[in-house]
Amino acid sequence: MAAGLRKASPRRGNRWAWFVLPALLFLAVFFVYPLYEMLNRSFTEPDVGLQNNVAFFGTDVYVRVLINTLRISFLITAICMLFAYPYAYIMAHASRRTAGVLLIAVLVPFWSSILVRTYAWAVILQDTGLINSLLLGLGLVDEPLSLVRNLLGTVIGMVHILMPFMVLPIYAVMKGIDTNLVKAAANLGSSPLDAFRRVYLPLSLPGVFAGSLLVFVLSLGSYVTPAVLGNPDQAMLGQVIVTQVQSLLNWGMGAAMALILLLVTLLILAIAGRIVNIGDAFGGRTTD
Repeated sequence: MAAGLRKASPRRGNRWAWFVLPALLFLAVFFVYPLYEMLNRSFTEPDVGLQNNVAFFGTDVYVRVLINTLRISFLITAICMLFAYPYAYIMAHASRRTAGVLLIAVLVPFWSSILVRTYAWAVILQDTGLINSLLLGLGLVDEPLSLVRNLLGTVIGMVHILMPFMVLPIYAVMKGIDTNLVKAAANLGSSPLDAFRRVYLPLSLPGVFAGSLLVFVLSLGSYVTPAVLGNPDQAMLGQVIVTQVQSLLNWGMGAAMALILLLVTLLILAIAGRIVNIGDAFGGRTTD
């Protein structure tokens, strides 16, 4: 009888494997094939070879755009981390009702599209918008501040949009931290600040790393928010890719730029994987 069960197990496993096939087909059609097309066009249009990639790195404007994209992404990640960590800490240690209200405040932006939120910020930040009108009305400024169509507008809009992706991973990790460890450190003579620095902060770092990776990767590929709130002189690579494809109809260069952006992202993830276990950062378990 035991032998019969052992023989039936592989069949049962094979039967369940068929349920994975639709997901694999979906990934193949909507993920693998577009990646193949992008790779193919980057090396075949207009000519076969590395011309598009050489042209990208040989053009100062494109290199500056790539550096600007990385710089803005790092800046947005740092600002999100600065604001998200204390917010998540308050959520994790507040009463259930207060934590629920704070969690709803984080999730509400997901209920509207990025385009709507971006144009809302454009209205708020413009010269006749709410902020400038309030500052002028209070007499704090003599003329409207330049809050939109520049780096500041891009940062404000993208931080608002990407903040939930930083808050939620940090909050999830903090909820799993045993507060008795901090109390034990205090009982052993540590000050509250020292107990936080040496016990609580290291335990919460996986959430910080996970949120930082999410925000940084999402920032690299942003298009709508920089296009609406930013300055064309400080364009990000996503904007240039759209211009190459839609306006110039240069599919080869657009595909090459997208490929370079993908490779840069993978390189950064590989470097991050050297510093911290990415599986642990996203809640995975590893075995020795």
